[in-house]
Amino acid sequence: MGALAGKTALVTGAGRGIGRGIARRLAADGALVAVHYRADETAARETVAMITENGGRAVVVQAPLGVPDDARHLYERFDAALKEQGAEPVLDVLVNNAGTNTRGSVSDVTPPDFDELMALHAKAPLFLVQHALGRLRDGGRIVNISSAATRVALPESIAYCMAKAAVEAMTRALAKDLGRRGITVNAVAPGFVKTDMNARRWATPEGEAAHAALSVFRRMGETADIADIVAFLASDDSRWITGQCLDASGGGGL
Repeated sequence: MGALAGKTALVTGAGRGIGRGIARRLAADGALVAVHYRADETAARETVAMITENGGRAVVVQAPLGVPDDARHLYERFDAALKEQGAEPVLDVLVNNAGTNTRGSVSDVTPPDFDELMALHAKAPLFLVQHALGRLRDGGRIVNISSAATRVALPESIAYCMAKAAVEAMTRALAKDLGRRGITVNAVAPGFVKTDMNARRWATPEGEAAHAALSVFRRMGETADIADIVAFLASDDSRWITGQCLDASGGGGL
């Protein structure tokens, strides 16, 4: 039996990229995974198909994040999707992964850009946790996806960096608050990972080589590199770790 057999996980933004990798890994470890998506239903169903073809279990949950009542709407659909599968609407693992980046320096970032990034990366995860508390079982796991951009200067993405820094502050506060229930709360901070969201960075051999050189391993990250770390934090093996942000940049910045 897998490390997550009998458990239910929700991964936001799981239709592609890092979220897809996380959903597939948690399902491979035995969890019933709710694959959340905002707009790309085809991609989300592809994630589910990849899981089920390998003997795993998954459902799709559609809901926009960063909008009013986003958490309530998401969990209404989460509950309904689990009930359709004959599963109890409870939660053991919440992975706040959904995100995007609108580039802009201090001279050209706009208030709407800032509000959108903060709403999606910081506000939505906070209220997804709040609304999960009645479903999240004692001993559960919350994993927030941050970014290595919180510890380096990226002036061209100032609002994104600020939003991800808020995620890490939230992680520490939640860990202290929820520890009484045996719930761990941690963050993972990827560096440059080969996903379609940042495809421009590795669109050419020269671009990929430049970003690969930032890691001591001389390669860019793969989604599986991040998914394996999340799987560890979702498992009982990580029971004595909470309130931490694990750097997942392949040694970037050393």
